[in-house]
Amino acid sequence: MASGIDIAAYCARIGVSGPLPATVATLKRLHHAHMLAIPFENLDIHWGRPIMLDEARLFDKIVTQRRGGFCYEQNGLFAAVLRALGFQVDLLEARVHAKTWDSGRPWDHLTLAATLERRWLLDVGFGEGFREPLLLDEAGAQERPEGVWRVQHDGCEGVHSSRTATGDWQAEYRFRLQPRQLRDFTPGCDYHQRSPSSSFTQQRVCSLATPTGRITLGDRRLIVTEDGERQEQDLADEAEFQQLLQKCFGLSTPPSAVRRNDDCGCC
Repeated sequence: MASGIDIAAYCARIGVSGPLPATVATLKRLHHAHMLAIPFENLDIHWGRPIMLDEARLFDKIVTQRRGGFCYEQNGLFAAVLRALGFQVDLLEARVHAKTWDSGRPWDHLTLAATLERRWLLDVGFGEGFREPLLLDEAGAQERPEGVWRVQHDGCEGVHSSRTATGDWQAEYRFRLQPRQLRDFTPGCDYHQRSPSSSFTQQRVCSLATPTGRITLGDRRLIVTEDGERQEQDLADEAEFQQLLQKCFGLSTPPSAVRRNDDCGCC
């Protein structure tokens, strides 16, 4: 185990077994399995638990405690796992829905790039995203069963886009190819767990990819998508939220947790 990363425990967490050579096939396998096993969630923010960008802490939360997390946590852990397996991985700064780099929020999102035969864009922490890595230097459309994406860059700055139902391209985030350290993202992580302007402080969310779609639980609604069919269920009360959190994700609110924003009217 290096830097608090127990590969066997991580593999058990995501349901992967067998040899894991540093190959493209392994990269795709781990990326896909991670997204189907580990939920995208912001519960600690509403439980009054500070999120610290430390690899050992991330491993303990996501693997040992069998929790999820948001981009800084999930991609931070995934990068550490891949490096422990011998992959070359860089942490990249990204800015979500930014029309230009300067218009975006600094350290808004953490995404990853891996170099193995070719360069790949990885992201296990962007909610409903691509489930297998995208080629970083392939400017055309890249089709996956769950959608179509495009990655374009000029060697320094790039944009990751998804194709909408109307055939238009929607920019998901802009990124820069300069490698960063996990600690560099602390300002962004602190903003999103503390600022009332961040969507993460305004309501709880827990979302997980499934083999046929995705299941997402918010403060007021459960959304289940299967084979392209979307169903929404309004929640009756907090008790139903807690029941679904346990039933769908195996998570429970700790008795000592402090719920934020109860009186803000936004949740």
